[in-house]
Amino acid sequence: MIKAVVYLTFVALFAFGLSACSPEIGSKEWCTAMKEKPKGDWTVNEATDFAKNCVITSD
Repeated sequence: MIKAVVYLTFVALFAFGLSACSPEIGSKEWCTAMKEKPKGDWTVNEATDFAKNCVITSD
């Protein structure tokens, strides 16, 4: 039982660590990653964020 709890804790921490590696939405790294991602795999929110932050910029 203790091994299972330790294992699940390790897996949860590992998954949390991987999610922290994603670039911030709207950053140049995020825009580049989205350009490389197939358009059919984009969510509506990703497409909206891409349009706001990567296409229509206030620079």
